[in-house]
Amino acid sequence: MKHIFKIFLVVISFASMLVAQNKPIKAFDLVDTNGKHIKIIPLDSGLQVVGAEGKVVIVEFFGHRCPPCLKTIPHLIAVKNKYKDKLEIIAVEVQGLNNDQLKVFAKSKGINYHTVSDEKAGIFTNYIAQAAKWQGSIPFMLVLDTKGQAQYIQTGLIPQYVLDKAIGELSQQASK
Repeated sequence: MKHIFKIFLVVISFASMLVAQNKPIKAFDLVDTNGKHIKIIPLDSGLQVVGAEGKVVIVEFFGHRCPPCLKTIPHLIAVKNKYKDKLEIIAVEVQGLNNDQLKVFAKSKGINYHTVSDEKAGIFTNYIAQAAKWQGSIPFMLVLDTKGQAQYIQTGLIPQYVLDKAIGELSQQASK
């Protein structure tokens, strides 16, 4: 509960800061646990992940102590294996692991997609909370089509067959 309240306070101060400065956000620079920079540009109804154009993108916010989040990890690993060249996954850990701790956690779970600690996500987490009206419940997932438009927003556990179906449909739309 303290974490949700903390996110709420940060979002409020972030929103106030944006209004005060009246500057739109041009891009976010996330750094994953392997040191790779991921540039994300906000769109009107989605996100452009630079270098992932033409791919379905999943952006997930999860916690290392969250039972539904832990159940989602094997699902994400499986769909990443199945849709290797058609899918990017960016998972932001929001329960306090620093970058080094998250790197160890990701390795221990066999995670084959980008993992980003909240400390390396910068204000991206707060932006998503504001833009998607996310209130801090995890897992929280955005599924973007091949043009970066948000097609699914989900809080809670998503069964693997649902993810598989959504990714399959969205990745086929790119070839039409």
